[in-house]
Order: sequence, then C-alpha cells, then structure tokens
Amino acid sequence: MLKNLYAVFIFFIFLAIYYAGSFTKIPFADCVGFVLDAEKGKWITTSTATTHFLYINTVIFIKNLTGLSAIEASRLVVIFSGAATVSIIYLTVKCLTKKEWPSITAAFVFGFSFSFWRNAEIVEVYTYNSLWLSLFFFSMIKTFIEKKKNYIFLSGLFLGISLWVHIQNILLIPAFLIFLFYFRNEKKMVLGSILIFGFLFSSLFILNISQGLSFNSVYNSEHGNWVEDSFKKTFLQYVKDFFGSFAYLIYNFNAFIFFGITGVILLYGSNRKMFFVFLTGSVCVYGFSTFYAVSDNYVFFLAFNIIFALSIGYGLAVPKYDHLKKFTWVCLLIPFGYLMAYKMALLTEKGREIHAFKQHKGGLNYYMLPWMNDNVGILEFTIDKRTAPEPVHWMVTSAREYIELLKSKGYTEEEIKKL
Repeated sequence: MLKNLYAVFIFFIFLAIYYAGSFTKIPFADCVGFVLDAEKGKWITTSTATTHFLYINTVIFIKNLTGLSAIEASRLVVIFSGAATVSIIYLTVKCLTKKEWPSITAAFVFGFSFSFWRNAEIVEVYTYNSLWLSLFFFSMIKTFIEKKKNYIFLSGLFLGISLWVHIQNILLIPAFLIFLFYFRNEKKMVLGSILIFGFLFSSLFILNISQGLSFNSVYNSEHGNWVEDSFKKTFLQYVKDFFGSFAYLIYNFNAFIFFGITGVILLYGSNRKMFFVFLTGSVCVYGFSTFYAVSDNYVFFLAFNIIFALSIGYGLAVPKYDHLKKFTWVCLLIPFGYLMAYKMALLTEKGREIHAFKQHKGGLNYYMLPWMNDNVGILEFTIDKRTAPEPVHWMVTSAREYIELLKSKGYTEEEIKKL
C-alpha cells in the first residue's frame, strides 16, 4: 500500500512540474500538425509512420469528452502520460530492487532527464508512447522477478498497443521474442501473449490496406525518406552520430551514468536472462536512434533512456552504495545543471552563434532548457511572416492551415498569436 502511495505522490509531483513548465504557445517541430489534427476533430483511420493513430485519436477523444480546446486536450494527454511514466519507473525499480530510495531516485533522474522532460512540455507523441513502453518493461520485469504469469500476456498486449502509437517500437520485437523464449514452458500465457501481439500488429496492416494504402505504408511515410537516407551517410557522419549519441546520454543522465553502467554489470551477474532481453532491446533502439537521418533524433532514444533509468535504479541498490542514501537529494539539482550549462554556453562564441542562428525558435533556450513556458510560438512566427535560416516549410504549412481554421471559428490574428 505504501509503495502505491509513493507512486501517487511522484505522479502528482511531476504532473505539477510538467504543467508549470508546459508550453505557453504552440512550439515548433511537429507540434502544430498534431494540434491541427485534434482541432479538426476527424478520427484518424490509418496508421503510418507519421499519423500516430492512437495518440491523435486519444487527444480527440479527450477533447470531445471534456470540451477542452485542441491545445489543452493535447497538453493534458502529454503531461498526464509523462507523469504516469515516471511513476511506473518508480514501481518497476521497486520491483527490481525491493528498495525505496533507489526507486525514488531513479524516477526523479528519469523525470528530470532532458529528452523526456522536454517532450512532456510540448505537443508530441513521445511521452504517450513512453507510457506504453514503460508498462511493457514493467510487465517483463514483473514476470522475471515475481514469476507472475499473467504479466507474460500483458507484455504482448502493451507492446502491441504501443505500435499503434509509434511504429518505431517494432525495434523491441526481438527483445520480446527472447523474453517469450525464456518463458516457453508457460505455454498458455506465451501463446496468449503472441496471439494478442500478433492481432494488434497485423491489424495495423489490415487497417491501412482497407483504406487503400500499400502494405508497407505502416512503416513508411510520404513526407520523407529518412530510413533510406540513414544508409547514405559518409563514414565521418556515422562517427559523428556515434559520439553525438554519447552527448545525449550525458546531458540526460549526467553523473548518474556511472550507476547505470553499474546496474548493467550487476544485472549480467545476477539475472543473465533478463540482461539479454534488455540488452537486445537497448542495442536495437540505440543503434537505430544513433544513425537515423533526422535532425531531432534525440527523441528516438527515449525507449533506451527508460531502460537506462531502470539500470540506474538497479545500480544504486548495490549494498555498498547504501551510504549514498542521504545524498539522493542531489538529483533535485538536475534542473540547475541545465541552467548552468545554458549560461556557460552563452559565454562561448560558438554558443552565441548558435543562439543567434536559432533565435526564431528561442535560441539556446529551446535546445538546452527543457521547460517551455514563455516560448516562441509557430503561429505568431507565421502570422508575422518571419523567416528562418533553416527549413521550416512543413511547420509553416500546417500553421497556415490551422490559422485559417481558427479564423473561420471567429478568432482574430492577435488572439491566434497568443496560442
């Protein structure tokens, strides 16, 4: 009962944090496209690499149920799923370690990690996707640690549902299959897990084909050839991507990386089967995210970041680190770390150059600080006919359509610029 109370407290703490820092105006990137779809209120009937069937339809459902605007319904789904994910991280580490303080610390470290925190502050699909993935990981660990057979079935259910949110989650199928192999003696549950996952996965293809789309439309997009472009990079670009992935890891987990590595080593020695399941998932996700040819590939590491946060909790639970319990409050200083890094970057010539170059988005504030309140909005950018030194045409196209839709509902340009 007490552990559930801690989970509830953590949920409301991060709900408040994410709400306090949430965007003031619709940010750049894909945010305006998601809000536009929600504003139209037309149910998404296909599932491609960019439609995110379950996410958009969930926002529309909440919008219709509550009467909230498309913007506020989107905010509610994002920050609610973000806070819920952090709570599940806590519960998962508690299941792994049976210790309170490493579980709470791992939850706060993940909740404050830059990539996740940033996505909990904008209109994006990734916190909602993380919620389903955290439930998937939770189910597998429950099976390993507590031998609760019903979680074998739930693992297939949660991974299958996650594919309806983001098709990137197919990268976790190899880990799922290894997990099922280890529990192959539980024939009924394994069969049920395979069937529910197979049904949910195959339904994606059936849905799209029924709408006149091609078979491979499930994992393709008409908006870009990102997968193909990922294989066209030079050797130096791949090297740069590889080291860039470490930069993301450091900025997300700072000094706690040490405990994440400790957790990996500890798991290898104590539960090799679980180790290989999560190693497989980590390698697939990390490898794809590192070399995927998109400018904002940091978001694709989130599935790996969840696994690494669990490893941090496991590493902290080593008995020889029990004396660190009284220092766990240090994780609360993580936000000050971002602020300090931001201030230091502005002291450098290169930092000031980037700040000026990215000023249309808010400069380094947008790239180094996870909170998004008082941000620059894409709608005001579009209405004021501002220009950017980099391509933003797809955002502006969606913004123009959204602006015209709002005008048809009686909004003035000055009112729209505040959204």
